[in-house]
Amino acid sequence: MERIFISEIPSHVGKEVMVSGWVHVIRAQGSIAFLLVRDRSGLAQAVVLKSSGDGSLFELVKSLSVESVVSVTGKVKQEAQAPGGYEIEPIALTVLSKAAPELPIPVVVEKSGGETDITKRFDWRWLDLRRPEKLKIFQVWTALEQGFREQFAEEGFIQIYAPSFMNAPSESGTDVFEVKYFEKKAYLAQSPQFYKQMAMASGFEKVFMVGPVFRAEPSFTTRHMTEFTGWDFEMSYINSHHEVMDIEEKLLVAGFKKVNESTRLGVEVPSMPFPRLTMAEIKGKLKANGVPSEKEGDLSPDEERKICELIKEETGSDFVWVIDYPASVRAFYHMRHEDKPTLTKSFDLLYKGVEITTGAQREHRVEILEKQAQEKGI
Repeated sequence: MERIFISEIPSHVGKEVMVSGWVHVIRAQGSIAFLLVRDRSGLAQAVVLKSSGDGSLFELVKSLSVESVVSVTGKVKQEAQAPGGYEIEPIALTVLSKAAPELPIPVVVEKSGGETDITKRFDWRWLDLRRPEKLKIFQVWTALEQGFREQFAEEGFIQIYAPSFMNAPSESGTDVFEVKYFEKKAYLAQSPQFYKQMAMASGFEKVFMVGPVFRAEPSFTTRHMTEFTGWDFEMSYINSHHEVMDIEEKLLVAGFKKVNESTRLGVEVPSMPFPRLTMAEIKGKLKANGVPSEKEGDLSPDEERKICELIKEETGSDFVWVIDYPASVRAFYHMRHEDKPTLTKSFDLLYKGVEITTGAQREHRVEILEKQAQEKGI
């Protein structure tokens, strides 16, 4: 018999099915045993009576340990008191893998039980990830990226792939991991920007990339990670950096919608356009609300959190674009405003107090690029 997911049980009332998963809970009460089985889609209850058959199935259920892996075959019936309103009357149970009686960390946490120390949870990460709330992380991630990909396809983007080893630092070189590459020196990629620019020079026009990004930064805060998965995209023939921002807004809306479709978590889908404020406007708004400026031409973590709170109160948006950064704090290849050469056509996107995106319209005119690089001492 072909196995079905537990979430499919309601459509099989009165029929014989087979479900497979982890033993979530066992409750034996005299002559009746309740077995809760968990797969990634939910929980199913199986009820076994001691009087059923020769009693061997009842004894088998009693002998199981929590987190053993089993397959249960039986008839589905409606039962209001069972999880999901349905239960299985087993006719067969196969033990695929029996768990040790004592696990190093609990998977099913009792209401009165405390959280296991994070270090121990990482030591036994595959057990920790069996908990349904941990699975949600990966389901959300998958749905979000699916939404991104579908929107990229609709916009006519091409996906490209880039190596993680580079023979020169991709940015300043101050926060890179240096590694031995046979008899040579190499670096783990900080950014795939070289490859995106090569794709533009190759005439691809619109590209996106997904891959690991490495930063040699102390990872003891939520704002510093030595490795993360980055999404990058590049476009040719744009008239303004606002066109890039427009595309990203569409990506995020598509991703959030897909999360709701796939997980039913009720995530708030943002409305477009997102608020867009210049750095000068943000500094003025923060000053008016008694928030001191810690960095000239840039935002500190406290300022980022506060401006997001203010924008949320004013507009209801969890997102806010910060635009027109001073050239003094941005890379030499960021294009500058013709009428305000001290400001760049650049942006950051903040979400709930955290910067999630940095971007700009690139300067493509060689003579201006060289001049701006020289100004930066490059």
